[in-house]
Amino acid sequence: MKNLLPLLLLTMMVVTKTFAQGVMDVHSHIITPEFLSALESEGRLTDEGFPLPKYNVASHLKWMDEAGVQTSVLTLAAPQPSSAETVRKANEAAALTKKEHPGRFLFCAALPLPDVAKAIEEAKYALDTLKADGIKLATNVGGQYLGEPELDTLFAVLNERQAVVILHPHRPEPVNRQVMQQTPLAMQEYLSETTRAVANMISRNVLARYPNIKVVVPHCGAYLPLAIPRMKSLTPVMQANNMVGEIDYEANLRALYYDLAGAHSPEVIRMLLTITTPDHLLYGSDYPYVAPQVLMQSLARMKQYLTNESDLAPYKDMILFQNAKQLFK
Repeated sequence: MKNLLPLLLLTMMVVTKTFAQGVMDVHSHIITPEFLSALESEGRLTDEGFPLPKYNVASHLKWMDEAGVQTSVLTLAAPQPSSAETVRKANEAAALTKKEHPGRFLFCAALPLPDVAKAIEEAKYALDTLKADGIKLATNVGGQYLGEPELDTLFAVLNERQAVVILHPHRPEPVNRQVMQQTPLAMQEYLSETTRAVANMISRNVLARYPNIKVVVPHCGAYLPLAIPRMKSLTPVMQANNMVGEIDYEANLRALYYDLAGAHSPEVIRMLLTITTPDHLLYGSDYPYVAPQVLMQSLARMKQYLTNESDLAPYKDMILFQNAKQLFK
């Protein structure tokens, strides 16, 4: 036993170092039985145009271990529950998952919008009592888009608590059913939804007015690398016609982080770097919406090009884990 002790200590050091340098995934979803039951009773299981994938914590951990993901940030999947009670149960389930698996999960709490008063109540409960690591906001709930004036009181509360906010696209309202069937939301409209919501926040200077909030934009920034220059070029015209007020683009963009879930590539990262800095890029998987084996291949490909592309190689560890750890403290 004495001779085995040095080997055992060395093994423990290697394992500890491996997990210390493990990937941090800022885009994954928890799908609880209570959430599914509520959607089923409301007849909303396919609200987003496709059935929700099966989920359990054990399978999630298995994929994380195989892929080398140390920590995953959990958010509630779409669609948005109608009931504040369902949202509360989902948040408490996520908090319990985090507690039962220390170091492996963080969570960003859902809010029962469009009821702003109840959303503020839930945000306070989630952040102060459940110790949520942030808040998840849908791009819109029933047509109430981020950036609308009635949400300012909610953003004031999140600003006071220096909250991290993870965005996720939801079905737009209204939606053309034929188009949604022919071109599923995840194929294109989710990108439009994300761009629409962020542009709406910027046009009202929301993130500049609430500077303590950090916002994670999903799916490689959607269309923002194309939209931001266009917005800037049209702002003087909009202001001359009293359509928008002052917009501090630098302050708004400084608040935005971007996860690389979806169709990432060296070219996509270079496009994002035209509107942000390397310390604002984050790894995201979108588990469990993509098959585990596909996600492992995608992560391996990312590691490969972040190693081989000389202009991106300095940012490899930043993207895979350092930026996320800094964002979530």
